[in-house]
Amino acid sequence: MRAKQSPPLVRAQQEFGRRVRARRTELDLTLEQFGEVSGLHWAYLSQVELGKRNITFGTIVRMAAALRVNPADLMDGLKP
Repeated sequence: MRAKQSPPLVRAQQEFGRRVRARRTELDLTLEQFGEVSGLHWAYLSQVELGKRNITFGTIVRMAAALRVNPADLMDGLKP
């Protein structure tokens, strides 16, 4: 049985997802293109952008590289 996430963590995930989507659209990438560049499935990336996934550090690094930003830029100021 999955443990329920606390609302603050959910809010941080949603904000992270908004930042990822903003950068992806800034680069004019579709989810499919983002998936190809990052090596992650577009459906998974969609769930990340919606704040529905709790992702690993490795995934953050892969996504940041694909978005041509420092991982810290996506995480800066997020509060748990």
